[in-house]
Amino acid sequence: MVIRRADLNDAKLLSELSAITFFDTFTGTCTDADMQQFLHAYFNIEQVKKELQDGNDFYFIGFINDKAVGYVRLKEEVSEVKIINQHRSIELKRLYVLKEYHSKKIGATLMNFALNFALEKNYEMIWLGVWEHNEKAKAFYKKYGFIDSGYTHPFPIGNTPQTDLWLYRSVF
Repeated sequence: MVIRRADLNDAKLLSELSAITFFDTFTGTCTDADMQQFLHAYFNIEQVKKELQDGNDFYFIGFINDKAVGYVRLKEEVSEVKIINQHRSIELKRLYVLKEYHSKKIGATLMNFALNFALEKNYEMIWLGVWEHNEKAKAFYKKYGFIDSGYTHPFPIGNTPQTDLWLYRSVF
């Protein structure tokens, strides 16, 4: 797999890849109307372009035979969790893989890339939010040493309330 940093020319590709993978991951957890509103609000091309132009926002796309199969987004953010804010931290905002590539180690490759990126950029901590009922994702993150901080935050999809758990781990 080839992983490269996304740029403005990738906005349409990232918009489509983000919408597909988010829909596939969370369909059935909210109403159809809430899902469509969320996809439109967060994965439209203009929103993705804005994120790509932010110097603290890092998108990387994974390709197999020139086909985008997954992506990871990291962003330098401040957390409300004290143990995270005591360190130079970066948030793993998204790590998604097309469903037909699940179980092919694409997520593992993207996670290792993200951890190496954080290390190379001298971050001390990497953190993320994961939906409290996404057992597959929670098991994946646990395998990589992420610890539940004990803190939660609301992550509604439209009018459907949902809660994320804050997880973190040391980069070293």
